Amino acid sequence: MIDDAETLLEEIGFDPEASVLTRRQAQVLAFRERGLSQAAIADRLGTSRANVSSIEGSARDNVRKAHETVAFAEALQAPVRVRISAGTDLYDVPGQVYDACDEAGVKVKHTAPDLMKVISDGAGDAVSGRQVAADFVVGVTAEGGVRVRRSE
Repeated sequence: MIDDAETLLEEIGFDPEASVLTRRQAQVLAFRERGLSQAAIADRLGTSRANVSSIEGSARDNVRKAHETVAFAEALQAPVRVRISAGTDLYDVPGQVYDACDEAGVKVKHTAPDLMKVISDGAGDAVSGRQVAADFVVGVTAEGGVRVRRSE
């Protein structure tokens, strides 16, 4: 295992100018992904375990926000967007998505059962069993990828 944080970041290809993470956040996440405890990271970086915990929390928040930003951008660019309303049977959703994709000339990369799983997983608690409990939008990219966004 690489002990030096800078060598590790260089190996991974960290670019601070293109990242939402600070250099220190990247160091902490890189070491955590390699199985080091917060105490061990603190020793390597010459700081406290509490500081490492705080840095890691901020880093994970930044990563979550970056994922959310990418999902939002993909949803904006998706040529197909299907609003799924609360009360809809999940088994009816693939047909709605396939119909909208057919109209737009987009091919979905999933079979109906796979599509239901992707949608259910992406919608989280907006789907309960077979029932849609809260509105959400299914976006399909030009390449056929499926993205689910909760309606606010």
